[in-house]
Amino acid sequence: MTPARPTMLTQAAQLLAEGQATSRELTDACLAAIDAHDQELRAFITVEHDTARSTADACDARRAEGAPPRLLDGLPVAVKDNLDVAGRVTTMGSEIFRDHVPTGSAAVVDRLEEHGAVRLGATNLHEFALGVTTENPHHGICRNPWDTSRTPGGSSGGSAVAVASGMALAALGTDTSGSIRIPAAACGIVGLKPTYGRISSVGCYPEAWSLDHVGVLTSSVADAALLLDTLSGHDPRGPSSLPLPPTTSRQELDDPRPLRIGVEEEFFFAGIDPAVEGIVREALEGLTRAGATLVPISLPSLSDAVFALTVIDTAETTAFHETQLRRHGELYGEDVRRLVECGALATAVDYVRAQQIRSLVRAEFARAFADVDVIASPTLPIRTPRIGETSVEVGGVTRDRDAELMRLVGPSNLAGIPSVSVPCGMLDGMPVGLQLIGPALGEGAVLRAAAAVESLVPPRLTPTPSSPTSPPPRR
Repeated sequence: MTPARPTMLTQAAQLLAEGQATSRELTDACLAAIDAHDQELRAFITVEHDTARSTADACDARRAEGAPPRLLDGLPVAVKDNLDVAGRVTTMGSEIFRDHVPTGSAAVVDRLEEHGAVRLGATNLHEFALGVTTENPHHGICRNPWDTSRTPGGSSGGSAVAVASGMALAALGTDTSGSIRIPAAACGIVGLKPTYGRISSVGCYPEAWSLDHVGVLTSSVADAALLLDTLSGHDPRGPSSLPLPPTTSRQELDDPRPLRIGVEEEFFFAGIDPAVEGIVREALEGLTRAGATLVPISLPSLSDAVFALTVIDTAETTAFHETQLRRHGELYGEDVRRLVECGALATAVDYVRAQQIRSLVRAEFARAFADVDVIASPTLPIRTPRIGETSVEVGGVTRDRDAELMRLVGPSNLAGIPSVSVPCGMLDGMPVGLQLIGPALGEGAVLRAAAAVESLVPPRLTPTPSSPTSPPPRR
C-alpha cells in the first residue's frame, strides 16, 4: 500500500511510476471514500464499482507487462453526468433521463479511456446543468464538504465535491456561465474553463451551444494542466472544435518571465464582500512581492455583460428544451422549469443586441491582453451561501444569490476565453477563490499565473465530512 494516500493526479502518477502504488489501490481508496461519505455529500449519481476495479486491474497488468504508460494510466477520475458514457445510464441530473443509456460516449470520455484513466462514476449536477447550486430534486442535494449546510456551487457541484473530499483524484465538468469555477471556488480546488472549442463538447448535453465549455476540476494547477493536455485537440465531429493540436500547457508552467496582471476595478472589484476582497487583494500583493506587476485596465462594456450573457444563455437553452418541456414539463424541477420558460421572454432584438455586446466585450478583452498576460479578480463576490438561501447580503444590500454567484465568472464565457479559479485563502473555515482570465488560446498563461497563486497558499487540506445521514438509496 502507499505510505500516504495521494490527493493529486500528478502525485499518484509518480507513485505508480515508482512502483509505490497500484491503480487498484488508488481506485479502492477512492471507492472507499465514496462509500464512507457520499450518502451525505451526494457527489455521485452513479458509482461504477465493478467497472472501475476491472479497469484498474487491467492498467496494473499492462504496467507489469512493461507496456508504455499512457498520460492518465490507472488514475481514478470522475465524470459529470451530462457527458455521455456508452452502455451506462447518463441522467443529465434529470428525471426525464433517469434510465437513459447512450450508445456512444462523449469525446472527452473517449479521451479518458484512450489515455488509461479509471472512470469512477457519474457526478451529481444541477438538473440539466441549469443552475449554480447542485440542489438536485431528483438525485439529492449535493453538499459542500467544508460545511455541509452550505452549497458546493454548481452546476458541476458533484465533480467539485468529489475532488475536494478525496473521492476522486480529478473530475470533468462543464461551464456555460461559471459552472466549473463557481464550485471550484466554493470547494477550495482548481477549476479550469479553457478557450471555447479547445476541448470537444461532442456528447455533452447542450445548455447554450455558443457558451458551453467542457473543462476540469482538480486538486492542483499541475493536475489541471495534465488533464487539459490530455483532453484538448481537434475533434472533426464537433462544429465548435478548434482545428488545433492538443495543448502543451505543462511545459509552460515553468516559464520564468514575470507576470503582468490586469486589475479592472469597475466591474470585477465592485460590490464585493469586504472580507473576500481582502483575501484576494492580499494574494495579489503576494504576487507582486514574487515579481509580478499589477496593471490597471478598463473594460467598460462589462457593464452590459450580465444582460448579454443572460439573454444568450436563456434564449439558447429554451430553444433547445422547447419541445421536451412541452412534452414532459411536469418532470422538470420547479426552478429549472421556470428558467427554461423565462428564455422565451427575450425578443429577437434582445438576442441581436446581446450578440453586439458580446462583440464589444471580446474586442475590449483583446485590447487589454495586448498589455497584460492575465486579468485577476475574485471568483465569487460573496461568501459561500447556505443551502436553500435565495438571497445574500453584501454591505447591507440584499442581492439575488444566483446572479451574484455568476456575476464575475460569466464574462469569460461570453468572450469564449480561458479562465481558472484557484484557492487563495480561507474565510471563516470556507475557501476563497481567485479568478484568472487569459486571452483566447492563452491557457498556458492562465495556468502559469494560477501556479504562482498556488505557491503562495499553504497546501490544501482535505475537509472531513461529518457522519452520514440516511438519504434515499442510490441506483
